[in-house]
Amino acid sequence: MATALITGASQGIGACIAKRLAKDGFDIAVNHYPSEGDKAKAVEVAEECRAFGVKAEIFAADVSKLEDCEAMVKAVKETFGSIDALVNNAGITKDKLLARMTEDEYDAVIAVNQKSIFNMLKNTCPVMMKQKFGRIVNVSSVAGLYGNPGQINYSASKAAIIGMTKTIAKEYGKKNITCNAVAPGLIRTPMTDVLSDEIKAKMLDAVSLKRYGEPEEIASVVSFLVSDDASYVTGQVIEISGGLAM
Repeated sequence: MATALITGASQGIGACIAKRLAKDGFDIAVNHYPSEGDKAKAVEVAEECRAFGVKAEIFAADVSKLEDCEAMVKAVKETFGSIDALVNNAGITKDKLLARMTEDEYDAVIAVNQKSIFNMLKNTCPVMMKQKFGRIVNVSSVAGLYGNPGQINYSASKAAIIGMTKTIAKEYGKKNITCNAVAPGLIRTPMTDVLSDEIKAKMLDAVSLKRYGEPEEIASVVSFLVSDDASYVTGQVIEISGGLAM
């Protein structure tokens, strides 16, 4: 049985990805931030994954910390025996215009959204190299493609993910490891709920389909990218935005 590790999987897009990959037959490692609230949500996600007849366990880790990622990857490998798919989904926002944003607010978003991917790749790629197989999907954003007012930290982190994705695809392709990214647009999640009405209205007006995307619509693309159907797809960024015209 193949195993998928999803970071930030206690809610939102991450939770939907975990459940979709469980439906696809993957055993699931549900990563959550080490807090009681996130743990409770992760337990529910794992239970929903098990309903598909697969194994699912929760793993607490602050993915912005290299040592936490090292310990988690080791624990997942010991629990399941392999890590066949890695979905780097964990992310936060701390939105403010540049003039009002503090250094701490900038650094916090970079640490969770971007540095976490370095931390996870640093520890997971060696596992996949030994297996001579791996599927990696990084969750970027349309903010990383086009920028967004009030999100210089978020946009920077998501743009960096695109460069990281293309680099890892080139470094590890010869080991039968693919690395792709998805760039969601205006998706109905707790993260987009905190955006101002002005930003949401402006973004929705620019969406060709004139509606929010659903987390399940991101999960379906991730499902493709970790499947055998995408065995010759690597280094790509798939925008999932309903035809966002920025």
